[in-house]
Amino acid sequence: MSQEIRDNLAKNIKDLRIKKNLKREELSLILGFDNSYISKLEKSKINITIDKLEKIAAFFEIEVYKLLK
Repeated sequence: MSQEIRDNLAKNIKDLRIKKNLKREELSLILGFDNSYISKLEKSKINITIDKLEKIAAFFEIEVYKLLK
């Protein structure tokens, strides 16, 4: 995954989380992810698996590709 895509994903996840008025901790509990994982995603520090990407997209009720652009 390129840095540009990671940066887009990070921004989109954070923006969507804030729109839902959720803290990182709350989102991590809802998704069943470790809080540090969400933090690293929002800071473009790690790659994500397709399964986790699909889970995030489903929670926010958007298509996966919209998280990446």
